[in-house]
Amino acid sequence: MDRREEQPGAAGAGAAPALDFTVENVEKALHQLYYDPNIENKNLAQKWLMQAQVSPQAWHFSWQLLQPDKVPEIQYFGASALHIKISRYWSDIPTDQYESLKAQLFTQITRFASGSKIVLTRLCVALASLALSMMPDAWPCAVADMVRLFQADDSPVDGQGRCLALLELLTVLPEEFQTSRLPQYRKGLVRASLAVECGAVFPLLEQLLQQPSSPSCVRQKVLKCFSSWVQLEVPLQDCEALIQAAFTALQDSELFDSSVEAIVNAISQPDAQRVLPEVSDLRFFPTWAAAVYVNTLLKLIPLVLGLQDQLRQAVQNGDMETSHGICRIAVALGENHSRALLDQVEHWQSFLALVNMIMFCTGIPGHYPVNETTSSLTLTFWYTLQDDILSFEAEKQAVYQQVYRPVYFQLVDVLLHKAQFPSDEEYGFWSSDEKEQFRIYRVDISDTLMYVYEMLGAELLSNLYDKLGRLLTSSEEPYSWQHTEALLYGFQSIAETIDVNYSDVVPGLIGLIPRISISNVQLADTVMFTIGALSEWLADHPVMINSVLPLVLHALGNPELSVSSVSTLKKICRECKYDLPPYAANIVAVSQDVLMKQIHKTSQCMWLMQALGFLLSALQVEEILKNLHSLISPYIQQLEKLAEEIVVVVLQQVFQLIQKVLSKWLNDAQVVEAVCAIFEKSVKTLLDDFAPMVPQLCEMLGRMYSTIPQASALDLTRQLVHIFAHEPVHFPPIEALFLLVTSVTLTLFQQGPRDHPDIVDSFMQLLAQALKRKPDLFLCERLDVKAVFQCAVLALKFPEAPTVKASCGFFTELLPRCGEVEPVGKVVQEDGRMLLIAVLEAIGGQASRSLMDCFADILFALNKHCFSLLSMWIKEALQPPGFPSARLSPEQKDTFSQQILRERVNKRRVKEMVKEFTLLCRGLHGTDYTADY
Repeated sequence: MDRREEQPGAAGAGAAPALDFTVENVEKALHQLYYDPNIENKNLAQKWLMQAQVSPQAWHFSWQLLQPDKVPEIQYFGASALHIKISRYWSDIPTDQYESLKAQLFTQITRFASGSKIVLTRLCVALASLALSMMPDAWPCAVADMVRLFQADDSPVDGQGRCLALLELLTVLPEEFQTSRLPQYRKGLVRASLAVECGAVFPLLEQLLQQPSSPSCVRQKVLKCFSSWVQLEVPLQDCEALIQAAFTALQDSELFDSSVEAIVNAISQPDAQRVLPEVSDLRFFPTWAAAVYVNTLLKLIPLVLGLQDQLRQAVQNGDMETSHGICRIAVALGENHSRALLDQVEHWQSFLALVNMIMFCTGIPGHYPVNETTSSLTLTFWYTLQDDILSFEAEKQAVYQQVYRPVYFQLVDVLLHKAQFPSDEEYGFWSSDEKEQFRIYRVDISDTLMYVYEMLGAELLSNLYDKLGRLLTSSEEPYSWQHTEALLYGFQSIAETIDVNYSDVVPGLIGLIPRISISNVQLADTVMFTIGALSEWLADHPVMINSVLPLVLHALGNPELSVSSVSTLKKICRECKYDLPPYAANIVAVSQDVLMKQIHKTSQCMWLMQALGFLLSALQVEEILKNLHSLISPYIQQLEKLAEEIVVVVLQQVFQLIQKVLSKWLNDAQVVEAVCAIFEKSVKTLLDDFAPMVPQLCEMLGRMYSTIPQASALDLTRQLVHIFAHEPVHFPPIEALFLLVTSVTLTLFQQGPRDHPDIVDSFMQLLAQALKRKPDLFLCERLDVKAVFQCAVLALKFPEAPTVKASCGFFTELLPRCGEVEPVGKVVQEDGRMLLIAVLEAIGGQASRSLMDCFADILFALNKHCFSLLSMWIKEALQPPGFPSARLSPEQKDTFSQQILRERVNKRRVKEMVKEFTLLCRGLHGTDYTADY
C-alpha cells in the first residue's frame, strides 16, 4: 500500500512534488545542525529543516522519525513536525482522518511514556493542538477522554509512567491554548469548553496530590499542571481544595517552588474572581456568589498566616528562596483581594494579621539587593490597601483609618530603615549593578512615601521632624550618617511633590540642616536635594535663605556633588530670585570660579548658567550688565578667536589637502585612522555647522573603507548618521555611504571576521545608531537585512566583551522595529529562532557572566515585541537534552521559559531570571563563588 494512504493528513497534501524531504535527508540535516562545527552549514541545515517541517511530506517522514531505533534528537524533530502540521495546517486534514490521527498520537504518547521526556512533551503538545482544533463539536469531552484512556488497566506502560504522561498532556493543553492561532470566535468557544473540563481534571489532581503513595515526581507534576489550568477561567472557589493541598506541599522542600507558583497563580488570576467581575462592587452581585467567594478567601487567610513560623525560620537561616516564596503568597492574597477582605468587618483581626505579615516581609533584615530581594515585592500592596481604604464612604473610612493609620506610620519607619545605605566599607564592595538596583529601590520607596502622605497628612512630616530633631540634638549616643540621610530622604520624597508651604515643621527643619555633620557624599547629596525640594517654601520665607545658601555654594566646588548642588542652586535662583540681590555678588563669584575651573560637565554648566540667568533677571540694569560682563567675557574672547579662524572654511581648505595626502597614502592604515580622527573631532565640535562638507566626507569615507576597512571609519560614519541622517538634504549621501560600508563589512564576514573584532564592534554600533536615528536606512532594497542579521548573531559569539555588548545593543534596537520596518519583521520571523538559540547558548555558559544583562535585554525585547514567536521558539529551543547546559533538568528549563514569557514589563526581573538561570547552567548556583560575584 502507498505510504500516503496510511498516514492521516496525506490526502490533503499530495499535490506538491516530493522534492528531497525524505527520512534519510532529514536525518542528515539534523546531524549537520547538531554536530557540524561550521556555522554556515548549521544555518543552511536549519533553513532546510524548517522548510521540511511545513512541507506536505512532513506527514510521512514524521511518523518514521519516531521509530524506536532513532535517537531522541531525530524523534524530537518528528514530533515537532507533527505539531507544526496540526497547529498551522489543520485545514489540510480531511475530517474523516481526525480519529485516525488522534489514535496514532495516543499510541505514540503511550509508547514514549517510558521513553524520552522531550519527545513525549512534543507529542503531548501535538495532541493538545489537535484537541483544541476539534473542541467542542468534533471532540466534546476531550479532557475526560484523555483521563479515561490513560487510566485504563490494559495499557502496556506502568502506572507511574501512564500517570506522568497524562499529567504532561494535561499541563501542555492550557499552555497550547494560550499560544494557539485559533480565530477569536473559536478561542471563546474552546475556552468555555476547557472551563467545563476542569471537572475532569481537578479531582484527579487532588487525589494524586493528597494520597501518601504518590511519588515526589508525580506530585511535582500535579502542581505544575494545576498552575497551568488556573490560567483559564477558573473561579477561586473551584480551586479551593487544590490550593489547600498545595499549602500542605510547601513543607516538602522538593515541592516548595512548584507549590508557591501554583498558589500564587491561583490567587492572582483575574479569573479567580470570575464569579465577581469587579470584587470591589460586591453589592451588585448575587448574595450566594459573593458569599462563596468571600468564604474561600477567609479560609485562605489562616493557611497563609500558618506560614509565619516557616518564614521567620527561613529569614533566620538566610534561606532567601523560602522567604521569597512565602512573601509572594502573602502579597498575592493581600494585593488581589484587599477590598473584599476589608469588607468583612467581623474578620478585621485576621486581615490585620495578614497585613502585619506583609509588613514583616517589607522590613525583612538585610540590604536590598545584596542580602535580600523580597522587600520590593510588597510595595505595590501598600498602594492597593491605601486606595481601597480611601475608596470607602466617609463613615467606614474613618473606622479603617483608626485601625490602619498606626500601621502606615510603622510602614514609614520600616521603609526609611530599608532605604538606609550600608556602611561605607560594605558599600565599597558592592558592584555597580547592585548600586544601581539599590538606587532604583530607593526611588520606589520614595514614591511609596509620597503616596502614603495622602493617608497620613501633615502628621507624617511632624513625625519625621521629631525623629530628626531627637537624632541631631541627642547627646546620649553618636548618630550614624545613614540614619540622618534616610530621614532627610523621607522629607525630600514628600516635599518634592507635596505642597509643604503651610507646614509648621519646615522652619525647624531648615534650622536643623546646618547642624548636620556632612562627611559623606551620599548624605551631602540628600541634603542638597532636600534644600532644593524646599525652594518654594524659601521663596515664601526669605529670611531663612541665609541658613542654607552657604551650604549650597560650598557644595558647588565638589565635583561629586555636581548634579545635586547645581540643580538646587537653579531651583533657589528660579523660585527666590527677587530675594537674592543681597547674595548675588557671592553667587556670581562662586559660580564664575567653578566655571573657569571646569569642575562640572557641560550639562551642569548649562544649568548653572540658567540659574545665573534667573538671578540676574531680578537685578537692576547696571548690576546685570556688570555681572554679565564678568561672566561672559572669557567666552566672548574664545568666540572671537574662533571667528578669526573661521573653522568651517579652514576645514574645507584642509579637506583638499587631505584628499591629496590620501591619494598617495590610501593604503596606509595609520594615515586613514589619523584622517578619521581629524574629522570625527570636527563633526563633534561643529555639529550642524559641518553640514556643507557632508557629501564630500561621505564620498571620501567610502573610498577609505573600501580600500582598508577600519573601525575609525565606521565610528565616523556613525557620527554622520547620528547628526545628519534625519535631514532630507543629507540622507542620499549618508544612505549611499551606509550601504557601501555595510556591503564591505558583510564581505569581511564571509572571509572570516575573527581577526577584526574592533570592526565588528563599530559595525554593530553603526547599525544600532541607524535603527535609532533613521530606521528608513533598513528599507533600502539594496540592503541585505538577512545577512546583517546573521552576521550580528555570529558576533554574539565573539570572545571580546565590547563586541558582544555592541551586538546585543543592535538587537535591542532592531526588535522593536519588527512592526514598522517590513524587512526587519520578515527577517526576525525567518531567523529569530537562530538569534534565540545564540542567546541561550551564551546564557548556558558560552559567554562571560558579566554580559548576562545584555543578553537579558534581547530576551526582554523578543518577549515584548515578538511574543507569539518567542513562546513557540523558546519551548522548542530548550527541548533538546543537554541544551543549553547538561546541568539543567527539563523542569528547570520549563520554569525558566515560563518565567521569561510571563514577564513583559519589568526588565529588571528578566535580568534577575537570566542571572539565576546562568548560575544553574554553570553549576554555580548556591556556591560561595556566586556570593562574591
